[in-house]
Formats: sequence, C-alpha cells, structure tokens
Amino acid sequence: MEKVKKGYDFQLLEKMKKIPGGLVIIPLIIAVLINTFFPSFFSIGGFTTGLFKNGQPAMMGLFLIICGSSIDVRQVGMPLYKGIVLTSIKFIVGVLLGYIVGSLFGPIGVLGITPMVLISAITNSNSSLYISLSSQFGDATDTGAISILSLNDGPFFTLIALGATGLANIPLMALVATIVPLLIGFIWGNLDSGFKKTCAGAQPIVTFFMTIAIGSSTNVKTILTAGSSGIILGLLSTILGIAFYYLFNLFMKKENRNAMGAAIGTTALNAAMTPAAIAAADPSFAGVVDLATAQIATASIITLFLCPFLVAYLNSRMMKKPGNAVYIRERKRKESLLIQDQELLQKA
Repeated sequence: MEKVKKGYDFQLLEKMKKIPGGLVIIPLIIAVLINTFFPSFFSIGGFTTGLFKNGQPAMMGLFLIICGSSIDVRQVGMPLYKGIVLTSIKFIVGVLLGYIVGSLFGPIGVLGITPMVLISAITNSNSSLYISLSSQFGDATDTGAISILSLNDGPFFTLIALGATGLANIPLMALVATIVPLLIGFIWGNLDSGFKKTCAGAQPIVTFFMTIAIGSSTNVKTILTAGSSGIILGLLSTILGIAFYYLFNLFMKKENRNAMGAAIGTTALNAAMTPAAIAAADPSFAGVVDLATAQIATASIITLFLCPFLVAYLNSRMMKKPGNAVYIRERKRKESLLIQDQELLQKA
C-alpha cells in the first residue's frame, strides 16, 4: 500500500526547489502563458481572480510577514543598510546613464531610446520579483531591504533626475505600508519560535503563488508593440544587473556578500506609468508618452524573465568561493542534510 502511495507522489515542490530560481521562474512562465493565450482565466471572478490576479498585494504582505519573522532582533541594522546601498546604486547608475546618453546624443537618445526612458526604466526596479528572488537566493536581511528599495517604485526618483522635484512628493505612506507587515513578522518571530518555524515552512508555497500573481498581469504581446527598442532596453536593464551585483558586494563584508545585487537588474512594470507622470509635470514630453510606455513595459517583461537566470548563475558561482554568505549558507544546508541522513540510518 505504501508503494502505491509513493507512486503518486511526484515531489513537484522539491523538484522546483532544485532548479535555480525554480520557485520564481516556473510559476512566472505559467502565469504569463495563461494570460497570453487564455486572458479571461484570471478574470473569471471569485476566489480565482482574488488569488491569482488581485491577490498580489495580499500575497506580498503575507510574504513580508514571513520574512520579517526570520529577522533576528540583533541584525535589524543590516536590512536598512542593504536597502540604502541597493537604492543608491540603482538611482546613481540610472541617472548617470541617462545623462551620458543625453550629453552624447541629445534628447532624441540612441537606438530609439531617449534619456527620459533610460532613467525611467533603470532607476525603477521590480520589487515583487526582488522579494521572490530573496526567498531563494538571499536571506531575511535581503528581504528586509525592500522597505528602502521600494522608494524607487513610481516616478519620484525619475522626476528628481529630470529636475522636477517640486512636482513630486516622497511616497511616505507607501514606505510605511511596506514596513508594517515586516514589523509584525519581526516582532512576532522574535517573541515566538513556533511562529518563526511555521513561517519558514510556509515560505516556498507563498513564493510560488505570489509569483503567479506577479505574472498574471503580463503577456508576451506587449513585446511586439515596442519593437526592438523595447527589447534592447530590457536587455540593457538586465545586463546592468551584473554591475549592480559587483557594486552591491563592494559595500558588503565578505560574510554578507551574495547575488542579490543582480536582483535589481530589472525594470518595474509600474515604471511604464512614469512617462505619463513626467508629461504631466512637463508637457514637452507629451508626444513621446505612448512609445516610452510601450518600451518600458516591454523592458519590464524581459527583465522579469531574464533576471532570475542571472541571479541563479551568479549565485552558483558564489557557492564555489569560500567565505561569502552563499557559500556559508550552502555549507550549512549540506551539513543539515548529512545530519538528517545519519538520523534516518540510525532509525533504520
């Protein structure tokens, strides 16, 4: 009877865990393909729409509680430090790139990509994808960094870079809304070891369904609208993840270094709304809003797919270098598996 039961146990979750970035990449592909070929599926209403389409904020909130529960009270400073580093390098690199292109080629830019589009796309990162990747390639301090990193969502930093600071307000409440679930998990997890253990077990499941919610609003048709310029922008945004990876680890002690710097090599989907916000602040941009929106939306889709592979590759490289956070975490994992195997042998 036991053999029959095992025959139907495909261990799908465990197999996804073994694939680099599997808990992010696989549900992402599933969601995007469904939304492309069966777009009405996520809109049938009820619990299905509530979970898979409208549930992203709730799933992210739950995930932040889970991650907050694993932050040790003695390490609270590291998430803030990482958030400041990630946000700063993302902003500075994006602004410098836009400035250089503007200086060399003027406002029309190069390859159909204007300085405004470059700054909009590069300074905004996909917070949802970053959180998902942190669950597999980072630790609680990396996830906690989102409380600062989320500041680059929307047009705020882009408007600063374009000299329109007087027309934008710091999204303070958005920051507060991100911190609250993290704080709940942090307090509860430090007061209740049972809660912390339960959250650790639930994290892979929440990651899977949260990533489906991320991909459910995206489809491959958007790529055709922007053409090659949108694709180039997406490839550039991803490739810059390598620079972010090295810059991030430059500011980290060896035992805190990991591949999460590359996880900001993305363009946020909500960054596609930035050109319209810029045009509202400066009407001279009104004529390029439609194309800029399509280009940024395309870039967001491309980075959504490519960034997990880049982070997984850099993570695998770091596993071979003693002393960094990835190497230490992998060594502890292997030691834990070895102890479990020994215990099973003793019971047998």
